[in-house]
Amino acid sequence: MIILEFKAYGKRNQYLAIDEALRTVKFIRNSCIRYWMDNKGVNKFDLNKYSKILAKQFPFANQLNSTARQSSAERAWSSIARFYENCQKKVPGKKGFPKFQKHCRSVEYKQSGWKLSPDKKWIVFSDKKGIGKLKLKGTWDLWRFDKKQIKRVRIVRRADGYYVQFCIQADNNEQLKPADATIGLDVGLKDFYTDSKGNTEPNPRFYRTGEKRLKFYQRRVSRKKKGSANRRKAINRLGRTHLKISRRREEHAKRLARCVIRSNDLVAYEDLRIKNLVKNHCLAKSINDAGWYQFRKWLEHFGDKFGRVTVAVNPAYTSQNCSNCGEVVKKSLSTRTHICKCGCQLDRDHNAAINILERALSTVGHTGTRIIDPNACGEETSTVLGSGLE
Repeated sequence: MIILEFKAYGKRNQYLAIDEALRTVKFIRNSCIRYWMDNKGVNKFDLNKYSKILAKQFPFANQLNSTARQSSAERAWSSIARFYENCQKKVPGKKGFPKFQKHCRSVEYKQSGWKLSPDKKWIVFSDKKGIGKLKLKGTWDLWRFDKKQIKRVRIVRRADGYYVQFCIQADNNEQLKPADATIGLDVGLKDFYTDSKGNTEPNPRFYRTGEKRLKFYQRRVSRKKKGSANRRKAINRLGRTHLKISRRREEHAKRLARCVIRSNDLVAYEDLRIKNLVKNHCLAKSINDAGWYQFRKWLEHFGDKFGRVTVAVNPAYTSQNCSNCGEVVKKSLSTRTHICKCGCQLDRDHNAAINILERALSTVGHTGTRIIDPNACGEETSTVLGSGLE
């Protein structure tokens, strides 16, 4: 699957129609959550039927395309199914009980309710919301794909405008020549990562560099009167600044992951639980700013695309064990140099990266392994991550 994203241009009344469609999607999803809470034994198909009942009861819901209503009900069920799964797995802490949605930023159509122009530069939404014809602008060309390959179409609202996403069923894999190289990566806060060869990648710290500007726009929001047009404009400007930072972080992770995967036959990294790491309030901001999860996500995606092996290993004692003799050398987080009695003296992160690679080579095929061979052990990674994957 591939996701192609285009900026959508229209008139003000069309944007208002999109906002109305988003409010309807939120209403249907929240109504399905309430229906599930009030009735025991409700399943996915019951929620789909209930979305049809809502369309008969409320005229504004009937104006939305039937497939969009079904997608809203499916979103409600996905949150319910995730809650059930966490309960069955006995996940510690909160299980993620479905909540009512306060903000909705996307409406999803299936294979009806929309139509592309012959040159595929325009899209027309034909439901009764009045969205109409929108101009598409982007770097990808839809003419390469047949309309039957487009399985879903989404309208997404962001701080800087509206976007149309196309979910296309297509093969996106490429075969590369063997690189005859393996690498272990240890992510950190001082450097973005250190590999098993001793090379480091600097941490760009996008949020830290833009924090001063964010505080400036946050003060402007606080000074505006609640409910006023100026406050809405200030909130939008603040949101656009946040969006710019998140896009830079995502693009940085994608660029690095692609280079690492293309240059190595096997890439090993730590199976970190970011949710647990950010509980340390002294480091939470820096950990979130680093974007380790985005980096791992793109490593797994490009590993699947280019036929490379990616392995997630247990991070326990990778920094404490000596990469030369295996002896445990206790050290605090502030100790940046690994010194062992066997004579091994390395940077702390370099030592950890070597241990990660050795552990991956000895345990390839365990649960955290991502392997493209369908006959090999390991779980399959997802292939849909975003636009601009080439």
